[in-house]
Amino acid sequence: MKRLLCICLMLFLAGACKQASIMHTKRVVITGIDASKKPGDDFFSYANAIWYDTARIPASQTGVGSYSFMNFPQRIRLQGILDSVSAGNHPAGSLEQKVGDFYASGMDTSAINKRGYEPLKPLLVRIDAVTDVPSLLTLVAEEQKVSDRSIIGFYVGPDNRQSTINIAQFSQTGIGLPEREYYFKTDSSTLSIQKAYRNYLTRLFELTGTDATTAEKNATVTYDIEKQLATAHRTNIERRDVKANYNKLAVADLAKKQPTLNWTTLLNNLGLKVDSVNIAQPAYYDKLNTLLTSVSIDDWKVYLKAHALTNYSNFLSQPFVDASFAYAKILTGQAVKKTRAEDMTQAVDGSLGDALAQLYVKKYFPEEARKRIAVLVDNLKKAFEARINRLDWMSDSTKAKAKEKLYAFSQKIGYPDKWRDYSKADIKRDAYFENRLSTNKNDYLYSLAKVGQQVDRTEWHTTPPTVTAYNNPPLNEIVFPAGILQAPYFDVNADDALNYGGIGMVIGHEITHSFDDQGAQYDKYGNVTNWWTKADYAKFKARTQQVIDQYNKFTVLDSVHVKGALTVGENTADIAGVAIAYDAFKLTEQGKDTTKLDGFTPDQRFFISIARIWRVKTRDAYMGMYVNTNPHSPARWRVNGPLMNFTPFYRAFNVQPGDKMYKPENERITVW
Repeated sequence: MKRLLCICLMLFLAGACKQASIMHTKRVVITGIDASKKPGDDFFSYANAIWYDTARIPASQTGVGSYSFMNFPQRIRLQGILDSVSAGNHPAGSLEQKVGDFYASGMDTSAINKRGYEPLKPLLVRIDAVTDVPSLLTLVAEEQKVSDRSIIGFYVGPDNRQSTINIAQFSQTGIGLPEREYYFKTDSSTLSIQKAYRNYLTRLFELTGTDATTAEKNATVTYDIEKQLATAHRTNIERRDVKANYNKLAVADLAKKQPTLNWTTLLNNLGLKVDSVNIAQPAYYDKLNTLLTSVSIDDWKVYLKAHALTNYSNFLSQPFVDASFAYAKILTGQAVKKTRAEDMTQAVDGSLGDALAQLYVKKYFPEEARKRIAVLVDNLKKAFEARINRLDWMSDSTKAKAKEKLYAFSQKIGYPDKWRDYSKADIKRDAYFENRLSTNKNDYLYSLAKVGQQVDRTEWHTTPPTVTAYNNPPLNEIVFPAGILQAPYFDVNADDALNYGGIGMVIGHEITHSFDDQGAQYDKYGNVTNWWTKADYAKFKARTQQVIDQYNKFTVLDSVHVKGALTVGENTADIAGVAIAYDAFKLTEQGKDTTKLDGFTPDQRFFISIARIWRVKTRDAYMGMYVNTNPHSPARWRVNGPLMNFTPFYRAFNVQPGDKMYKPENERITVW
């Protein structure tokens, strides 16, 4: 009797737990479905229109919703941590002291305003003292060490031909507008941005005591130099060419080719002791080498002052901050400035990110989430392997190489196992400008120390609280910070349909980046080398061209088109990410079920979850810049584009000929 009672009680509790689980899952929320819309016409609107039509973009933001716009509420969380830690007394040198005092120094706007542009005067005096090209380049190199980047774009990264070693690399730079095309397009929107930028430069000069006429002339001089530099810039689409960005040259040869730049001395002034470097965009440095002599030293001094002012404007008094925002407002459509606290939270995250992240992870990131995501990643890898095996366009030899690369992945989840050391960053509570320079110099020295050294495969290239994920082909790694491991992407209590449609799609997306138009050129070790047969690679390129052609037809803001060649890597990853996540989902118990929750089958909930994670609304001005410069498609096409190519979506929502998203089965694109 007691045994029977015990069994009954256990069954009752199991049933109660199952019911509680279902009830909790129902609370995960599938709301906002616009049943008046046909899923097969515009699934993004079907799942998001009610939210979209009622969502209000905060005046201080350029958009609202998921993905990167979740960094706004994330900053509120981080701000709470910083408000608390900055109010306490902490041992000198502790991470609490550094992040707390850095934040407090930036929040003390009274002290910052009192200083005006006084902190910048020594640099402006040094620029005035420049007399020739050698002294100009010496100053440029010194300023590079505190992140005042003007004409030299120095960074450190793995050698694409020997990915275990870090090398010194140089990329195009020198312009103030978002990218080269902004200097040459003549549509009304671009012209207004050009005007706003020149007004910004003019205003900055005026704030340093320059009369209005001279300030306007200085802005023109600066803009004209930038425009000449822009002629040698590669477009964002051209920069997707991995092999074209690899031009490893001996310093001795480079010094002969570009004698005015005097590379031997320049590298020495940067603190580099190397005999070769990679010049990612050589035409830029050819142009710079010419302009250093064809443009007068006086004009170059004006240019350097302008770039110093734009680089440091947000570290100075309120009039400089206001001038910066006046330009940003035209560029992005943002209505009002962010609060000082939000700006400063972002500044701490950018300058002392790992220190702040340790406090964030301790408070907000459960270890259970880390373990659960590891399981999802493993399942997604299995699903991707199965898809490779089924490909009808790839030979067995290339399939074997692809699977080797897949299982050579390293995966980073939540936060790093080894945190950055900020002991060399000197942070004081009453010196905001100097704190920014100190952390910038600390970052420079951190990078410089890596040149010629083994690549640290434990290093992270984003901060853990950031709502993002990334694939790093030279390290053959995928990374999922704690910031994205929350709803709507992931919830430890959500059912599998929502999690696989959410974070599962993101995982599949990041895995695919190792096999997109750029990632496919790297082998399992992270070296750029050809691991394909010639015939297979031709078939692959033909399929990615189908992606380009299809997305070129998608429109934004009525008549603006998505740039298929710019977004091909992300679109390929979106298309495959959905498919891989779905296949992995179908391996779960729930994926094999048909039980409805909130009126939707597991498959329907999976696709609704995909639409929710790209639930984004932006200002039109921001979207105009986004389409021109961002390698991701706008949110609507991150949903509708992949789904119109995926047959299980058609079955889940009975998509039929005549529906606007319908494509005949033989026209649905499959790359992976």
